[in-house]
This record gives sequence, C-alpha cells and structure tokens, in this order.
Amino acid sequence: MGFSLTGAHIIFFIAAVITAGAVSGVFIAITSNISSSLSERGNRVAEQLDTEFAIINDPNTIPTSGQYYIFYLKNIGSRKLQTTNDTFTVFVDGNIVTKPNYYFTATTLAADAVGELYVKTTLAAGDHTLRVVGPVASEKTFTFKK
Repeated sequence: MGFSLTGAHIIFFIAAVITAGAVSGVFIAITSNISSSLSERGNRVAEQLDTEFAIINDPNTIPTSGQYYIFYLKNIGSRKLQTTNDTFTVFVDGNIVTKPNYYFTATTLAADAVGELYVKTTLAAGDHTLRVVGPVASEKTFTFKK
C-alpha cells in the first residue's frame, strides 16, 4: 500500500505548524522592536519636558552691563539645568553668537531658579530676536526692542 491521504495531511499539518511558528517569530520580533522604540521615544520626550527654560525679560527694556545685554533665563523644568557655553547656543537676529561673547552667571540652575545670560553684541535701534538653544534641543525665541 502506498502513501495514503492521511500521510499527505500529516505533511501539510507539519508544514503549516512550521510556517505558523516562523510567522509568529517575525511578529514577536517586530512587536519587541516597536515596543523598545516607543519606550526610548517616551524617555526622550520626558527628558525634554523635564529640561525646559523660559526667557523672562521685559521685551521693551533689556538691561545692559557695559557692552553686554542681560537676559534672564528661568528653569521651568524639573531637572537641574546646566548653563554653560557648551550646553547652550545663542543666536541674535539669526546670527550665531560666538562662545567668548556670551556667558551665564551660574553654571547650574535648579528648578524654578533664575539665572542671567550676558550677551555681547552690537545692535541698532529697533526690533531684534534672541534665540537660545539648550540641552536636548530645547529652545526659546524672544523678540525685544533696543
């Protein structure tokens, strides 16, 4: 007697189980990859929300000290904010201010603390824009008058 109908069913059943196992393995790998990506993204967003600051000057009256304009930065995040020339980049009217031409009075700002940013630049009378880019790509733009 030859290979019967039952033998063919067994072969198809084994092939179906192997295929289902391979497909489920692929789905598990994809699900794991998506889960870890979402977790990493969530951690980055949480860090970005915890690292937040605001420029709290009066836009019509910017204090000066010699050749420096003084801007007040407030840490409105929940983490301590490192305020150095390496963690912040400053732009005035779209032009980058070189590191020797700006500095902070404190190297760190605790939550809800206010620090001073001194920016040395030459400005004509009129409207100007200060853009401060901080850690984790947090940034603020501030329009003021000279």
